[in-house]
Amino acid sequence: MQQEQGMRRGLMTYMQTPGASREHRVTLIPGDGIGPEVTNSVVQVVDQLKAPIRWDRFDGLSGAMPDGMPRLEVPAEVLDSIRKNKVCLKGTLFTPLSKKNTSTQSLNVQMRKDLELTVNLVHGFTLPGIPVRHEDLDIVVIRENLEGEYSGLEHEVVDGVVESLKVITEERSLRTAEYAFEFAFLNNRRRVTAVHKANIMKKGDGMFLKACKEVASRYPNIEYTEMIVDNTCMQLVSRPHQFDVMVTPNLYGNLVANIVAGLCGGNGIVPGGNIGTDVAVFEQGARHVSKKIAGQGIANPTALLLATSMMLRHLQLHSFSDSMMLRHLQLHSFSDRLEAAVMETFLSGDKSVLTPDVGGSGNTQTFTDAICEKL
Repeated sequence: MQQEQGMRRGLMTYMQTPGASREHRVTLIPGDGIGPEVTNSVVQVVDQLKAPIRWDRFDGLSGAMPDGMPRLEVPAEVLDSIRKNKVCLKGTLFTPLSKKNTSTQSLNVQMRKDLELTVNLVHGFTLPGIPVRHEDLDIVVIRENLEGEYSGLEHEVVDGVVESLKVITEERSLRTAEYAFEFAFLNNRRRVTAVHKANIMKKGDGMFLKACKEVASRYPNIEYTEMIVDNTCMQLVSRPHQFDVMVTPNLYGNLVANIVAGLCGGNGIVPGGNIGTDVAVFEQGARHVSKKIAGQGIANPTALLLATSMMLRHLQLHSFSDSMMLRHLQLHSFSDRLEAAVMETFLSGDKSVLTPDVGGSGNTQTFTDAICEKL
């Protein structure tokens, strides 16, 4: 019994710094669509964990105004909360395309720019019991998060002719490449693949590749490869096991990360996060509001639960999050326990607690209850 308890804790003890058990304030944005349902699941699970988290909630924040028009900016009190707490967990915000103002940016994009969240990370991996085409996948997509086609610089030159500017800078390309190789080094990853279209956009994507090559030269023990984005998409669906860490400009990363999510079981499975110098925002890896199933109580909270595990590692509460996969906080035992509960729920093979998107007959609450029971 004592040995079993020791294995559940981990063999080596955790020697904390004084005050490590202090309460952590985290900004919580439920968002639109299924966001309120899956964040409610997270709140229940974190409460069951007894993790030292206090939420600063912004339940009313939506990508649209009450009249249906797109919200043009993130409220100052939300940004102030995130900057103060330095950590945020969010559902996806849906910004409708306005017929009167088609230049409106997604509120998700606006938030990343306001907070200077320079890098996005999506961790795609297959879970036991979920029917997928390729088993045993473990792919990390690291994406530049602020520029490229998302720069939002468009104008109509003359009637019927629109010019859209793709901005690539050396500074942000280097920052993204440095983060990708540092991640690979710290997580014992063997290969980094740079995704590009430099055969066509020789200057823009060429600059991104130049940055990746420069950083790769500092990490001789990590294999560095390059792949054109269209071939990358084909290779992902046919031979995905060749990929380990992928580093991409902004738009390509969005496409690639969604393919990875699809390979791993869908947008309800894959966690992600955005990080800048001082702030981190965690969310689903594939940002979908899933409006068609919103309010039905069948949304899969796995992606946001695993994103919460990433958040707990980031906060150094790994014991609340840990078990088998992610370590981004430092509340490690909390992180480990959360991951273990998720894995055990899928390993049990009990379809009655799983949500329909992964072949179950349960709902959001049955899955949440199953996680809580294992905690």
